[in-house]
Amino acid sequence: MVLVDTSAWIEWLLGSPTSDQLAQHLPEQSDWLVPTMVQLELARWLTREVGEDKADQVIAFTQVCQVVPLDTEIALAAAEACRTHKLATADAIVFATARAKGARLLTCDKHFEGLAGVTLIEKIKI
Repeated sequence: MVLVDTSAWIEWLLGSPTSDQLAQHLPEQSDWLVPTMVQLELARWLTREVGEDKADQVIAFTQVCQVVPLDTEIALAAAEACRTHKLATADAIVFATARAKGARLLTCDKHFEGLAGVTLIEKIKI
């Protein structure tokens, strides 16, 4: 099970130089874990950057994955992650979701550097 963070989604969708490294860590679609927070962030970014049609296509893709809604257990774990790891709210929700579901977190976001269960793929600068 792999939870793909929004930062990794964006690099993958853009086909950036980093996307090749990310692709090596992406599981079969049925093993993708998608928090509703990531759906929100993707919908917002995609609508702004590439339009509503593309946003709809990507969100449809996420719905075939394992979608995990924010519940009380994850919310409380995210609050703890905010406190102990100094994560922003959205990052803490993503991190707590991965931990609650026993998934690896795949990200390009340095805020997660050094945290257990995280695979950090640093962005390749051109």
